[in-house]
Amino acid sequence: MSNLRELITELCPDGVEYKSLGDIVSIERGKRLVREQLSEEGKYPVYQNSMTPLGYHTEYNYDAGTTFIIGAGAAGEIGYSKVKFWAADDCYPLVCSENISSRYIYHALLREQPRIKSRVRKASIPRLSRNSIEQLKIPVPPIEVQCEIVQILDNFTELTAELTAELTAELTARKKQYEYYRDTLLTFGVHREGTFETKWRTLGEVCGLQAGKAIPAIEISPVQTKEYSVPCYGGNGLRGYVKTANQQGDKPLVGRQGALCGNVCYATGSYYATEHAVVVSDKGFFNSRFLYHALVHANLNQYKTAGAQPGLSVAKLEKVKIPVPEKEIQDRIAKVLDNFDAICSDLNIGLPAEIEARKKQYEYYRDMLLTFAAADDIILTDRQTDRQTDRQTDRQTDRA
Repeated sequence: MSNLRELITELCPDGVEYKSLGDIVSIERGKRLVREQLSEEGKYPVYQNSMTPLGYHTEYNYDAGTTFIIGAGAAGEIGYSKVKFWAADDCYPLVCSENISSRYIYHALLREQPRIKSRVRKASIPRLSRNSIEQLKIPVPPIEVQCEIVQILDNFTELTAELTAELTAELTARKKQYEYYRDTLLTFGVHREGTFETKWRTLGEVCGLQAGKAIPAIEISPVQTKEYSVPCYGGNGLRGYVKTANQQGDKPLVGRQGALCGNVCYATGSYYATEHAVVVSDKGFFNSRFLYHALVHANLNQYKTAGAQPGLSVAKLEKVKIPVPEKEIQDRIAKVLDNFDAICSDLNIGLPAEIEARKKQYEYYRDMLLTFAAADDIILTDRQTDRQTDRQTDRQTDRA
């Protein structure tokens, strides 16, 4: 940071000029490709109406290190390609001169993204015109200052990417570890020490299975509030929050509708189960946490019915067999697997929270580095404003 202050003091003694985007870069428009020209794999990504490549092409029309703005679809999204790419007709590549850093423009535009998106024309396909971004003004310090700002901000983005990769790898490893021990501990049969016998019973024999009750979507809140405080579970787990509960107690729930039917979650306390969730109530045979892990291990999705909307009936679930070992063994297995499950849950919660914290840290420093005090069409740092005021005072004193 100190080096940046020195550069600003040395190279920007009279402030930093505020210029229109159209005056400092060439806002170009990409060239359309037809579907036959695209492939699923290739050397050069094609950007059209989102930050996800539309496909790949055998040629490129812009070099690596080019900033671009999406003009339709995900209009207003800001991209920067580290590789050569093909810009299609709904993509605005920004071609910079030698005294403008494309990466600096990228960071500066990210800061202005709310304003850019406010200029998107709302329609069936959102669109952003070239004219609407040409007059967008951003501070343009000398190239040396631009490069120093880029280096600082890129350090934040690289650290965030590294941290995300590390935490994601840790989460994946922990999940595999949990799955290994779950499958090992719940596979009853011949072990190295000899034969380990346990009873196998159908779910219908040892558990009560009952689907929940339908509730209108308008009565489900996506966020938990004082009024909507009760968790609501559907076919894919937690669906939202409602006012009143229809279930009580710690029990596994099995999703019975949709592509993910057969997924198992664990509900505690008071909650609401919809018609797409099957509540599994123990008849006195299980540690409820052991039952949860055993149902996950059973891979219930394999029993779904085929069709446009896959389903899993209560009648079919009742015929699924699961192991019923002694309670003491259940307690020991549940304790081991719960420890792994808790680690995975903590990582699942911590990963997005850590990423969000890093994002806010980047945004804080980006806004600080790219915020200058304005005076007419010149953008000045606070320190520069003080210095200019001192010089004006000196000149007035000399004239007096």
